[in-house]
Amino acid sequence: MATKELYDRFVKDKNVVTDMLEKLESKTGIAKEYIAIGLASVLVLYLVFGYGASLLCNLIGFTYPAYFSIKAIESRNKEDDTQWLTYWVVYGLFSVAEFFSDIFLFWFPFYYAGKCVFLVWCMAPVSWNGSQIIYTRLVRPFFLKHEATMDSMVHDLTGKAKDTAESITKEAVNFALKHEKSQ
Repeated sequence: MATKELYDRFVKDKNVVTDMLEKLESKTGIAKEYIAIGLASVLVLYLVFGYGASLLCNLIGFTYPAYFSIKAIESRNKEDDTQWLTYWVVYGLFSVAEFFSDIFLFWFPFYYAGKCVFLVWCMAPVSWNGSQIIYTRLVRPFFLKHEATMDSMVHDLTGKAKDTAESITKEAVNFALKHEKSQ
């Protein structure tokens, strides 16, 4: 789908955003296309120069996908479930990588604007969105190559976590019983 078609779908199709733009258009007399361009420009400028750009970028990367993930869970269609699970896998990997590199990256002037563009690309409702490309070209091949090793590690960690939880529970029960007897 071409950029012009996406723009037309976003601004001209009937949805919550177009309803809000139409209300603003009727109150101000300014065409809704110009209002949309103005709001997008303010958003981009804020991501470049604004305080709290990290929060805004994370909200953009979370809110829309979370909403459509809930809708996917409630639908009977499996394809939308796979689409949003793929997004969340890529988003999680990106968040972990960002955690370790954020101390360097946030010094770059357009980092949050670039991050926001990346997240929007990953959630875009097109077949060539970022999460599909990153998953099929990087994540899936890596996972398939190392699946047996990861399964073994998860099994070992699960067993150790279960043993630790049981040990802590026994210690807590013994402590509580000793404390009760001493009173």
